[in-house]
Amino acid sequence: MHKETLYLTFLELFQNQFSPEDEKSILALVEKHHAADLASVMDQLEPDQAAHVLRCMQTVKQAEVFGYLSASVQQTLVDQLDIHQITRIISAMDADDRADFYNNLDSEHQQAILPGLAQAEREDIRKLSSYAEGTVGAIMTSDYAALPLNLTAAQCIERLRHEAPDKETIYHAFVIDGERRLLGVVSLKDLILSKPGTPVAALMNTDVISINARDPQSEAARKIAKYDLLALPVINGDDKLAGIVTHDDAMDVAEAEATEDIHRMGGVSHKSPGLSNVNMLEASTWLIVQKRIPWLLVLVFMNIFSGAGIAYFEDTIEAVVALVFFLPLLIDSGGNAGSQSSTLMIRALATGRAHMKDWFRLLGKEVGVALVLGVGMAVAVSAIGIFRAGPEVAAVVAMTMVCTVLFGSLVGMSLPFILSRLKMDPATASAPLITSIADIGGVLIYFSIATWFLRDMIVAAGG
Repeated sequence: MHKETLYLTFLELFQNQFSPEDEKSILALVEKHHAADLASVMDQLEPDQAAHVLRCMQTVKQAEVFGYLSASVQQTLVDQLDIHQITRIISAMDADDRADFYNNLDSEHQQAILPGLAQAEREDIRKLSSYAEGTVGAIMTSDYAALPLNLTAAQCIERLRHEAPDKETIYHAFVIDGERRLLGVVSLKDLILSKPGTPVAALMNTDVISINARDPQSEAARKIAKYDLLALPVINGDDKLAGIVTHDDAMDVAEAEATEDIHRMGGVSHKSPGLSNVNMLEASTWLIVQKRIPWLLVLVFMNIFSGAGIAYFEDTIEAVVALVFFLPLLIDSGGNAGSQSSTLMIRALATGRAHMKDWFRLLGKEVGVALVLGVGMAVAVSAIGIFRAGPEVAAVVAMTMVCTVLFGSLVGMSLPFILSRLKMDPATASAPLITSIADIGGVLIYFSIATWFLRDMIVAAGG
């Protein structure tokens, strides 16, 4: 059943007085659908309706669905459910989802929920919640499969068979010593295919790719993508195994990072709460304004310099009015070239395909590329310049086109490197910022060339 159809079915049921048959209908519906689909439908229901659907589910299904709900919907449902229902759901959730949900609660709900949890679950929540937002520790799970070094392949399989229901993944198990130091990793495939008596020490891979719990989340996503891992082991300061980051969590991090970068590149503030996780149809007007207005205000005042540049060359403009016709074309071309260059460099830095040491090498390449682009665009606009204002203005437009494209491209390429050097996010070199800098430079370049090249026409007009 399509999600939209499922939503309409729920609405139809809620229009009438609920009967035991309706309760059975909801239970049958939720059992047929994936938790992610149910969560997306429940996001659209009224809070009391979503809570009613949740109550009709088995506890395991409740936990699965709850993990897919947005933080805002989770918080709303907390107010609809009693504390015992919430405690049961939390107990059944995956460790990382449980910690995320706990962190999103206010202190009053946190204090109310903790006493109802088992000691192990309380300690697990406290441990995972102790890591700062944005670090690997904040997204790792403690539900991993660990094996001691003294087992055989058959013993490992038997142990994994008993532990599987409570683990995030068993496709890779991590071999540890008595102090939980990470010694190696062994795949379930190798355990199954080997002889029963083979020691796990002979099967494990000791060259383990791992990450520190204090490292940034983006580094975990990068390593999982680079080495094609299902799970990345996380170690703490003592090199002891603290948890794992799974492939699906890395995808969530990558999506969040991409969303944040796109917001920055569009000149949208990423510090205002919540927009990256909210459907644009659900986001309030004020929230969207908060996200967009900071950069727009900064750019408004930056563009004053463009106006000042135009005012400075007032005599040139009065003498050759035709120059104004080409002004938008030229400065927009510089901004567009800069935005292209900036996007390519930000992507290269983000994926690790470019580093600070490559700046000068890439700078030389960008000069060559920008000159070719500028000359090509100059030839294209020259014909318009001759037709519109004569050969003299056409020459000015052609020279300016080459210079503005070169200037915009170099600014667009260099700014991400400069920001990286200053330990700032390169994505802050947003398209609006590049465009504004290119606009200011384009105005100064254009009218400086015009004043120099057309000086005889300007003097004659002034006389």
